Amino acid sequence: LHTAAMTCLSKEERFYMKCRAAYLSVFRSSLVNMTSKDQLCTVLQKAGRNPSQKALDKYWPPGTKKLNFDDFCEILKKEKPAEPDQLMRIFKKFDVSCDGYISHEELSRILTSSGEKMSPKEVDEIFSLADVNKDGKLDYAEFCRLLESTAEQCQTAALKKLEADAKLKRQNFGNQLDNSPQSSESQPELPASETQPRTELETTQRKDSRSSSRPSSARIRRSSLSTVITMGAGSTKSGRLVEPKSLQDWHHTLMRGCFYLEEDGTIVSLQYRLVIPETTSVYLTIRPLNLSPIPEKPSPWMCVDTALYVVMGNETKEDSNLVCFTELRDKERFLWRGELSAGSYLLLPFTTGCRLMKRTRKTSTKTAQLVNHTQSGELELTKEFKAALSDIFEVIDLDGSGLLSLEEYTSGEKCDEDAWAICKENFNTKKNELTRQGFLELNLMEANDREGDPRDLWLTLEAMGYNHSLEMVEACPFVIEVYCEDAKATLQAVHLDSGIKMLNSAVQRSITSKAEAKSLKGHENVLIYTYKGESRISSVIANKSNQKMTVHINNEQSKNCVSSRGMSVFAVEVPARTKMVCQHVMALNYQQEWTYNCVETIIPSL
Repeated sequence: LHTAAMTCLSKEERFYMKCRAAYLSVFRSSLVNMTSKDQLCTVLQKAGRNPSQKALDKYWPPGTKKLNFDDFCEILKKEKPAEPDQLMRIFKKFDVSCDGYISHEELSRILTSSGEKMSPKEVDEIFSLADVNKDGKLDYAEFCRLLESTAEQCQTAALKKLEADAKLKRQNFGNQLDNSPQSSESQPELPASETQPRTELETTQRKDSRSSSRPSSARIRRSSLSTVITMGAGSTKSGRLVEPKSLQDWHHTLMRGCFYLEEDGTIVSLQYRLVIPETTSVYLTIRPLNLSPIPEKPSPWMCVDTALYVVMGNETKEDSNLVCFTELRDKERFLWRGELSAGSYLLLPFTTGCRLMKRTRKTSTKTAQLVNHTQSGELELTKEFKAALSDIFEVIDLDGSGLLSLEEYTSGEKCDEDAWAICKENFNTKKNELTRQGFLELNLMEANDREGDPRDLWLTLEAMGYNHSLEMVEACPFVIEVYCEDAKATLQAVHLDSGIKMLNSAVQRSITSKAEAKSLKGHENVLIYTYKGESRISSVIANKSNQKMTVHINNEQSKNCVSSRGMSVFAVEVPARTKMVCQHVMALNYQQEWTYNCVETIIPSL
């Protein structure tokens, strides 16, 4: 039955099925990432490959944290299975007596002195398995047959397991970002009815030349929905943008902050409390903060999209009411203009993650030097490290005053008041706050405390988004500005334990309140909301049924696009009676036309 089923599949489908079977023989799900070179080696062996150490080093260079199922499929395409007689030909070269045997001594000499050298212990382990006659000789023909048979048995067993286990067979494809606040948080039970404002979706078909790591023929086309939206090239300025002529006369306040990319791909930032004493017209903006001193060479993160969600709620409640969000765009600024009543609001900064993603560290990157020894033997900070610290000072100087308060220095977390008092006594301060020079002195003291060992300094730099070349690649500083016509508002950074869930809820509601809902064919209780904004397209999946649904997402035919998921094909599981943000998509190059072409398909239960 198994052989007949495999025969009916196309070549691509058989390849993909074997990839899945091998992966699921090691991991519980194809959404689980490989986190070590050893895991990569194991799963490749399960797929009938025998990768060399050189090949493993190529696929897992230093600095690699994880690879996903898509990466594994691509590697399998490059790592071809060894030919059945290849190993035999190698053994025959070393069989000097041509009797079909190799002694332990000869095998040990070969394996410990040439190629990828093994240790004597590793050779002993191989020989104990390969000496089938227990006569101190290796019958290499029998050994090759044993290896080939074992590999085939492992692959067959994995495929049979996949065929027999319905749960495994319908598991998600691709790599779902389980910890992403803007992508995967499920929401509370849906109300009986949903508001469905109208949005016109263009239907121009576009074909993309990119290929997927999975065969299109293997995808189920039933119960699917196709959405195509074409966005024009050119201006990054909204046609609806109307800046008040008298804006310079309005009351103005600002706050800085920073998006930080966590190890698991989650993007975090501070939140802010806005208090407005009386009803007034408000002009609200957020934009990346340019730290480059060279006007013609702005900071690399200036292309990162930003947004601000205004909600009413308190720090302890996970639920909140969305008031508004910055829909309009003026180059790198995103803004909102309207009237806000007197009251207290929470401002939740947001970025889609399309332009702020984990990067694979280049192996050739040279680690920058943080400290030097002077001729007198004293430690000093290098010029490059001082420049990075100066930028960090700008980022954590939330009010832009040029000084660091205790709250700014600790990012709102608790700090020993006595330690701060000692800090102010020993380092340059002004108005009881730390100056830029004092901040540099503080870091020099930390370097001296560790006798020049930079490891702790690097931990701080990495937490701030820096790589080992002292480039801020996994963070995006931003600045929020609030203009009020008739009243002076106060703006303060706050820490919210429920911040990620509140933000995800606000993003989700902003999409469902402005987008048309379309149901998947054959599944009227599964709705897709697609929102077309000034610079991004976002979607939400709502599952109104009483059972969990797995939805396969295919963006392969999109053109000039990048998804917040980091891949063109993936799947998401939506629990019963919940809805969740599926993805955000932006243009790779806004100077060219871009087309969002997404096919959502239900993966049926077996």
